[in-house]
Amino acid sequence: MQENKHPEPSTSNLKPSASTKACLFDLDGVLVDTAVYHYQAWKRLANMMGFDFTEEQNEQLKGVSRVESLNKILDWGEVEKTDAEKQELATLKNSWYVDMITKMTPAEVLPGTVDFLAAIHQAGYKLALGSASKNSGLILEKTNLAHFFDEIVDGNMVTKSKPDPEVFLKGAELLGFQPDECVVFEDAVAGVEAAKRGGMKAIGIGEKSILTEADLVVSGLDKLTVKDLEAL
Repeated sequence: MQENKHPEPSTSNLKPSASTKACLFDLDGVLVDTAVYHYQAWKRLANMMGFDFTEEQNEQLKGVSRVESLNKILDWGEVEKTDAEKQELATLKNSWYVDMITKMTPAEVLPGTVDFLAAIHQAGYKLALGSASKNSGLILEKTNLAHFFDEIVDGNMVTKSKPDPEVFLKGAELLGFQPDECVVFEDAVAGVEAAKRGGMKAIGIGEKSILTEADLVVSGLDKLTVKDLEAL
């Protein structure tokens, strides 16, 4: 279990020794696991419209924007809605989701996350968040991770969903680095594709058989060290 208070990362004069100088992180499934909250909210919405929503279908929504997720769910349920109705449904789902994540704590940070972020920060890497979630700021605040990041790019700042590389390219731009100086940490196929399309290296968090395009795949950040970045 994570401590409720994370120490501020120390400032270091160390510089990354390899071509990778910046690290861009997806949020859900990499730093924290909010998939269960998305699933509960989407399932509630689907049930309200008279059909079910499975965990397998929820997996297909990883890295996908709220609007595109809703469109997929409506297709699965064979339900048609106007644009205005879709907006109302997306807002309703988000209200349920936000109500759940406001109760999150640092104990919900995934294993190894704090130690790894602290280590790469101290080693001189710059860090940015690159998430489709429009609630990234709230989640980082509730889990006490915000202080690790030099820049935060979320769904409020981009218009294109992964696998479009916009969110990561924006993060690289804000950090002041070229794409080939960046590595992306992603748990979704769409996210890994976005990184590669953007000209960046990708570390997959999950299964090698699924994240086949990633340069390296591990089960979690607890399996990574600074040396792994230097070796990319």
